[in-house]
Amino acid sequence: MSAEPWQTAEIPGPLKAFVITKPIAVVTLIKRAKRPIMIVGHEATKINIDEKKLIDYVIEIANAKQIPIVATAHIIKEFKERGVENVFSMPAIDIANRLKDSEWRGLDGNGPYDLAIFVGLPYYMEWTILSGLKHSAPNLRTISLDRTYQPHASWSFPNLTIDEWRTQLNEIITQLK
Repeated sequence: MSAEPWQTAEIPGPLKAFVITKPIAVVTLIKRAKRPIMIVGHEATKINIDEKKLIDYVIEIANAKQIPIVATAHIIKEFKERGVENVFSMPAIDIANRLKDSEWRGLDGNGPYDLAIFVGLPYYMEWTILSGLKHSAPNLRTISLDRTYQPHASWSFPNLTIDEWRTQLNEIITQLK
């Protein structure tokens, strides 16, 4: 398992993400968070992991702990078709800017989020968003659940094969339920 940036020539700086080697780390972070949120990109509807799409794993994780989902791009329809109710549509850059704003009261008006979970965004976009949050939102922890290492997150999987990724996601789901 490699903990190097997936994209060639990307230099993250001296502060890098902790590598998720065991799913219990993600489960613990989610359970301890007072106000978690998931930011899901359009790739979640395109990536197949065996017989399921990534979006199906995302829904199981979110449902296990009642985590609100921000669907970026055009994918809110995919969530609605699967019966997800706690989902909001917002451009990725807009939610990134709101997460940096200490005055933003959240999607429900109950205050800022303390944990943001990212999955399904294009690598370069997630890299940039996480870099901005790392430098401008000191009270926000971030997790990347994508299968490529995101050094600007607080926590990230290393570069994983599809099989390793499926195993990790399934274990997170099992332990959250």
